[in-house]
Amino acid sequence: MEDNIKKINSKYFDEKTEEILLSLEKTRSDFWNLDRECANFLNTLIKINNSKNVLEIGTSNGYSGIWILKALKETKGKLTTIEFWEKRQSVARKNFALCASDVPCEPKIGSAVVVLEDILEEIKKNKREKFDFVFIDANKKEYIEYFRLIDKMLVDGGVILADNILSHYEKVKDYTENLFNNSNYQSQILELGTGMMLSRKIKEAH
Repeated sequence: MEDNIKKINSKYFDEKTEEILLSLEKTRSDFWNLDRECANFLNTLIKINNSKNVLEIGTSNGYSGIWILKALKETKGKLTTIEFWEKRQSVARKNFALCASDVPCEPKIGSAVVVLEDILEEIKKNKREKFDFVFIDANKKEYIEYFRLIDKMLVDGGVILADNILSHYEKVKDYTENLFNNSNYQSQILELGTGMMLSRKIKEAH
């Protein structure tokens, strides 16, 4: 199954990108990256949604970011990605430059909650557009805090994809319950990888 996935997906990327993805997959457990199946789902979902302004919370070494950037090359979009550890994001920036230098990318360093608060202020002052797709893969205990900020910066019809929903179910329980009970969102937990939750914003809260 794994060999088939690699064979199928390799046709989407150039040789250099595939080489880097395979090297990053060897250190997946050290950097808490997505598996290839989930990364392919993320890439496909962005293209299906024709997302153009994507926010990623949890850059790590750039594995998921590469898949996002490759999708955004097709939709002609931009990635904003947040990482707490500068050393990790410095690796990611190098990988982005090698794999997708022609796609706009704005890396941000710091506590995700603090960075999100700053981004929200920019949106309120019309200095930045709202996002149409958000991928969450960072501190599990903070998922609900991320959501409370993301909700204010996501367009109607926008999508949130959160990782580690089943593997860290207790830590993200307040997040999943909030989304399932939120009338402004339609959500579904998917048994992909360590569990992903897909949520679509239906309308603005009143």
